[in-house]
Amino acid sequence: MNIYNIEELSEREYRALLYRRNSENNDTLEIVSEIRDQVRLRGDAALAEYSERFDGVRVEQFRVDESMLERAARLIPAAIRSAMEIAAGNIRRFHEAQQIVEEPVETFPGVRCWRERRPIGTVGLYVPAGSAPLPSTVLMLGIPAIIAGCGRALLCTPPTRSGEADGYVLAAAHLLGIREVYVVGGAQAIAAMAYGTETIPRVDKIFGPGNRYVAAAKRLVAADPDGAAIDLVAGPSELLIVADGSASPCVLAADLLSQAEHDPDARVALATPDRELAIATLRAIERQLPALPRRGIIGASLEKSFLLVTRTLAEALAFSNDYAPEHLILNVEAPDVAAREISSAGSVFLGPHAPVTAGDYASGTNHTLPTGGGARVAGGLALESFQKIISFQTITRAGLEALASTLTALSEIEGLEAHRRAVTIRAAGNGAVA
Repeated sequence: MNIYNIEELSEREYRALLYRRNSENNDTLEIVSEIRDQVRLRGDAALAEYSERFDGVRVEQFRVDESMLERAARLIPAAIRSAMEIAAGNIRRFHEAQQIVEEPVETFPGVRCWRERRPIGTVGLYVPAGSAPLPSTVLMLGIPAIIAGCGRALLCTPPTRSGEADGYVLAAAHLLGIREVYVVGGAQAIAAMAYGTETIPRVDKIFGPGNRYVAAAKRLVAADPDGAAIDLVAGPSELLIVADGSASPCVLAADLLSQAEHDPDARVALATPDRELAIATLRAIERQLPALPRRGIIGASLEKSFLLVTRTLAEALAFSNDYAPEHLILNVEAPDVAAREISSAGSVFLGPHAPVTAGDYASGTNHTLPTGGGARVAGGLALESFQKIISFQTITRAGLEALASTLTALSEIEGLEAHRRAVTIRAAGNGAVA
């Protein structure tokens, strides 16, 4: 990892630190576009061919039999089952608290307006299984979908070497009551959910992370009027830590390494006004890295990562807002005070005892978050991601009469005569054209 001094950086060099390269390229888009078109045209036959080509297995039956879900739930160790149940309970409590009922507002005498939430009808949940299974993603996607009341929630996940879905993923689905699981992964799974096949139904919205092929497929189907909506396009994992002299270098190193092990393209960073802390953290990383089984992945990630020495803590917090990280740890003496300065971040972890690991698994917040600076304008997955918000209004006759002059004046200046008459005919009260 490189160490930079902010006072030595040019504006261009500063901007370069903020930039996260999109791992998608023209070759990726070309491959994914062909996959999308073939799945759309040939359905299950294309899925079978792509599973054999990309996953190295021939999947004979895409839908997982419910007996396999029950079997997976029985076979997982008791400690894992307990961990899933605790995590699910925390995630459920956090998302249940997001159920909001808005009161009607009288915007004008006789005019009442309000909004109500309705669930999305059919949702597709994508759970990747690249270098490791992700049952936590089943919980993060499935729980808010269930709380929102989505009419149908189906799950797609890649096959293992045996041609079956990962047992932990199936056990997590069973725990939530998700019974519709399909063994198909990658861009072909996204296309199948967007357009439907003989086996996999078409969905209204697709949720879940994935590699660059999955990300590209989500972009393509979201841009197609005949495709499906998506939650967000999440890139490689990101972590920024803002720390002061009160932080432990060993803890900082452990946090940076924990997110670097996700993916070779993951980006981790530390911003601190304490240069000695930055150097000590780098040394702690060097001591801890050899013991980690995914050190090859971590090493590739660290090559893209950095430590930034700022002049003040305020400057480090300002850099954080410019960077808009997916995950932000405020390991400072007064984290609550520092948090007031944060305007752009996916999920924030306050103090020395809040690792990102907690948010990844079991504290309750959702781990599907914006990356690549997306947190400047958007938040992470939440209950409302699975809902539509519909506005309603009711107007009394007196209310319409009082508002009529405003409505007709605005209709006239916009040259919309039919708009004006929709008001005046009502105001006349006898159906005569006014």
